Amino acid sequence: MGRCLMATIIRMPQLTADATAAIVQGWLVEPGSPVEAGQSVVEIETDKAVVEYEAESGGVVAALLASAGDEVNVGAPIAVIVAPGEDPAAALAEAGASSQPSAGTSGGSPAPLPSREEGSPDVPEPSAASGSGEPAVEVGTPNGGRLFATPLVRRLAAERGIDVSVVQGRGPNGRVTRRDLDAHLATVAANADQRDEPTVLLPAAAPEATREQQLGGALRGTGFTDVPHSGMRRAIARRLSESKATVPHFYLVAETRVDDLLALRASINAAGSTRISVNDLVLKAVAGALMDVPDANAIWTEDAVRRYDTVDLAVAVAVPNGLLTPVIRGADSLSVAALSSVVRDYAARARDGKLKQHELEGGAFSVSNLGMHGTREFTAIINPPHAGILAVGAATKRPAVDADGELGVATMMTVTLSADHRVLDGALAAEWLAAFQRRIENPLTTLL
Repeated sequence: MGRCLMATIIRMPQLTADATAAIVQGWLVEPGSPVEAGQSVVEIETDKAVVEYEAESGGVVAALLASAGDEVNVGAPIAVIVAPGEDPAAALAEAGASSQPSAGTSGGSPAPLPSREEGSPDVPEPSAASGSGEPAVEVGTPNGGRLFATPLVRRLAAERGIDVSVVQGRGPNGRVTRRDLDAHLATVAANADQRDEPTVLLPAAAPEATREQQLGGALRGTGFTDVPHSGMRRAIARRLSESKATVPHFYLVAETRVDDLLALRASINAAGSTRISVNDLVLKAVAGALMDVPDANAIWTEDAVRRYDTVDLAVAVAVPNGLLTPVIRGADSLSVAALSSVVRDYAARARDGKLKQHELEGGAFSVSNLGMHGTREFTAIINPPHAGILAVGAATKRPAVDADGELGVATMMTVTLSADHRVLDGALAAEWLAAFQRRIENPLTTLL
């Protein structure tokens, strides 16, 4: 935020390290409304999540300088807050003078604070479309009208098979916001509960291909569909490409026997009300191993290897058309039940696009588990700035030799450690993987 006398100019924050712009997903305040320090005033959409940005000081909203759906450059003014009774003219003048061109705003006038004679403030109506192709999106309606929806709403609607044109928009100029989509889904679910037959949600019908397109496809002998890159998909591509190009990966593989682990899980689930998954116990074992080998709980920086005192552990969560890695804070000090609750909450909010930006940052280590999909073994790409990621495969029955040298059948799970050689040398990585294997094969240690 920037200061102007007693007024406060709210500027578009830099919510990710390499961000140059972000989208105003929706305003939580109106011109003329009072604001307290720490109150959420705007929802900002990044390539990973929707973040609620809080006011650093209290006052009255003098103007909103960007509309819902606008993409705005980092550092550009988006709102002005003034002290009660203060003339906002000076603050508005400074905000206008210091304003930088936004990445995709309409360039219209700011929504000003109404005069005292006007009575209650009304929310100003921003322009219907912004200047960029992505933030302000016009959707055709069946009757030929126009409807605008934010990019996040379009993505979530497509994932749920919802035609955006049937959703009632209550945003500026009838724009469909995230709250409108949630309300529509709740109404559909309530109506479905009152009927005997299930409700099937279908996407809007695509326009029929022209004869030339049909003939062209037949002549080529193949067809294809271009799926536009989402912001999340671009971010994943950029970060993982940079990781493989700049981080010296090496890999270690271990076979772990999990019969005792599965027996412990069954006992916990039989005795308690909280359902524990194999992944919950794996995460707890990873956290314990990082405490057993503290030198592995570190990341690379330009000036030093930074070692952490506690374990902040990232867990890969699959979402439609992408992947998120929310971070479990203090995973080493959480009980298995508490850790399981955090993971379930993260997974649910990740799928709904409701994770906060700070929940996606930090940590030194990640876990990616594809065992539930039947994948026996795989390698994962390190998620910078983390120094390691453990790829967990499926637990399957396999031939195994016991401690007495007898051949039998055991439930085995293959895990692969991807390590950053700048932080973890081979011996250190092997020491950590052995510590993890001990905890998995002696699972009561994960509960201590």
